[in-house]
Amino acid sequence: MGCTGRSRIACCKSERQDATDKPTRHLFLGNINAYHFLSLCSYLTHGSWSLLWLVQLGILRLQKRKLTWDAFWRRHVFFLRTTAQMVESQEVHLSTRASTRSPVRYMLKTTAFVTTALTIAGGSWYVAVNMTTPSDLTAIYNCSAFFAYAFSIPLLKEKLRVDKVFSVAVATIGVMVVAYGDRPNRKVSKGGTDENGAQNRLLGNIIIGVGSILYGLYEVLYKRFACPPEGTSPGRGTIFANTFGSLIGVFTLLVLWIPLPFLHWTGWETFEWPTGEAAWMLLISVGANASKYQTSVSTQAQRTETNTKIAFSGSFLVLISLTSPVLSSVAALLTIFLVALVDWFRTGDSLSMASIIGGVLITVAFFMLSYSTYKEMNEQRKKHLENDELESDSDA
Repeated sequence: MGCTGRSRIACCKSERQDATDKPTRHLFLGNINAYHFLSLCSYLTHGSWSLLWLVQLGILRLQKRKLTWDAFWRRHVFFLRTTAQMVESQEVHLSTRASTRSPVRYMLKTTAFVTTALTIAGGSWYVAVNMTTPSDLTAIYNCSAFFAYAFSIPLLKEKLRVDKVFSVAVATIGVMVVAYGDRPNRKVSKGGTDENGAQNRLLGNIIIGVGSILYGLYEVLYKRFACPPEGTSPGRGTIFANTFGSLIGVFTLLVLWIPLPFLHWTGWETFEWPTGEAAWMLLISVGANASKYQTSVSTQAQRTETNTKIAFSGSFLVLISLTSPVLSSVAALLTIFLVALVDWFRTGDSLSMASIIGGVLITVAFFMLSYSTYKEMNEQRKKHLENDELESDSDA
């Protein structure tokens, strides 16, 4: 549920509190807590997706290095064009009309509204991170799996299945246990009176709640309007998913810079290039965005460490394309437990009971949902085979 969107390693305001409730900086974040340029961070994060296609092109070229460049390039362009036509027509076997229609206009429109949905959903995280607690932020934002399933029913024509609803509910409960279990009451990031803090927290929770809904919608919109139809080969779906991820990055770089000068002139967010350690952390954040998605909250009795790191990449787009938004969202929640294990090996601090219970719940939910998805895909495959046999008999 991704930076979404969602690589915010360099931009998130993480803090560590010991028994005296004195905030100290996270080991990895160092001195970048003063870096408040959230719109710029979001812009660079999503803009980095433009590198996905270039990396993929290099890998494909190595695999097909016996071909001349001209032949390789023509095949690649034809491959992407026909896949885009399949996406627009939702036909595995293109009709004559679909094969002669240019997919450029459709892909431009699809890229625009999918990227806009992603940017708004991801932007809510950046706005709310300074207004509410890390626990609320993690718990509410990761409820996007519920909304992804809710939107999948009308938009993807998915059936309401009790086993899927139960799996998503178990995964969400696991996130709640990790976020709130064994955790003392936390203050919101901004200072002020308790009344102001409560108001900020409520507003932050509302904002991140809207972002969670929009992120679930973004995942479903991507699956509905930017993925090849069922029956497409996994290789074709993977290549096109990375290509569409690059289109999102290019659209971000070329269009979504427009609000930045406005924010600077109005004083809402003063633009400055990061320097020193902040610049290095931002660079690492952007680079990590091409590989993984992480949301981590680790809790201890005497010391609470909240490390919210969200990195969203082409691999997540590939997973949605090959499976479903719901399974992808729940799969991303597995990183919560994995990051807790990494923290355990890295710091030597034992896992809290909440981390263990929550991690087990999320893992069980993932395998339950995987099995449910596997059964559903088998049912659909059998129906397609039966339909093909009926068509063959009628032709005969």
